[in-house]
Amino acid sequence: MQKEKLRVIRKQKGYTQQQVADFIATDVSNYSRKESGDVRIVKDEWDKLARFLDVPIEDIYEEEEATVVVNNDHPVFNDRSAGVISNQNNYDNIPGDIIKNLQNYIALLKEENERLKEELKGLPSGKK
Repeated sequence: MQKEKLRVIRKQKGYTQQQVADFIATDVSNYSRKESGDVRIVKDEWDKLARFLDVPIEDIYEEEEATVVVNNDHPVFNDRSAGVISNQNNYDNIPGDIIKNLQNYIALLKEENERLKEELKGLPSGKK
């Protein structure tokens, strides 16, 4: 769910996503995903955002969506090839928001990996 109230107030105040990201100590792409609703904004961040924008938290706060998509087809989580019978439900007790945060973190790491690969391509061959 897009954080429309947050985006509108940020723009009204004349701030860029980069300025807000710097204040809450994250990178701009992560902040952009927070504002678009792809990444959860935690309580501490809501407080910092309200302080930075100089507004009551109620003016910007929007509930998080409760929908969580979990892909259980991942081979690491379903690998029973070693013949060891384990508790099939050992991942069922992980809260959905933790899984979502981990999925978002993995996506962020993949992006960073691609960025670094591109950066390496630009280096002289002796510096790699």
